[in-house]
Amino acid sequence: MLKGIFITGTDTGVGKTLVGQVIIHYLRKQYKKVGVMKPVASGAVFHNGLLQNEDAVLLQKACNISLPYALINPYCFSPAIAPHIAAELEGVKIDLQHIQSCYENIARQVDVVVVEGAGGWHVPLNDEATIETLSQQLSIPVVLVIGLRLGCLNHALLTMHAMQRSGVSVLGWIGNATKTDYQYHDRNIQSLKRCISAPCLGVLPYSETKNIEHLSEYLELN
Repeated sequence: MLKGIFITGTDTGVGKTLVGQVIIHYLRKQYKKVGVMKPVASGAVFHNGLLQNEDAVLLQKACNISLPYALINPYCFSPAIAPHIAAELEGVKIDLQHIQSCYENIARQVDVVVVEGAGGWHVPLNDEATIETLSQQLSIPVVLVIGLRLGCLNHALLTMHAMQRSGVSVLGWIGNATKTDYQYHDRNIQSLKRCISAPCLGVLPYSETKNIEHLSEYLELN
């Protein structure tokens, strides 16, 4: 039985959180309880005395179970910089075992957990670990979000190659249109499907309103 999905991206700003919300909505139609995690987040503000990241809050609101914010986002840093640098500035070392413990706590309460990484596949978390290492630690299938924009073919192929080489289970990839004027959109999608052996799980059109229910109709998570 599917217990978790790890979402990574070809880069920062490709729409991992939006895709995460869409996947959560899709899964809520099939599973009774869907939990979420944003293990590490940099770029946060204080809300009601608690430092919170906007992406983590969006994921928290999308799931259908009440979970403490600290469990969803165990490592939250104020500056919007690389997480390992943000952690160093605050004298914190990101501990993968602690993240694993939080994940297992959530997993015991739900049918499936949607976990969103930070940045891209090789983003450092500390001197030894990266997003890749975290994904290997959690040992759940990975979905690659490809931001459909100039340069995405190279970024997508490099990231997918690295993911497959790392030994993780690759569930597939999702294309996300980050702008309306991406030239040769359809031809680039065809190239991605031809060059990537993992299945395409959907291609999300550009959406000003970010209508999650509407966008979930473009997924094919069989």
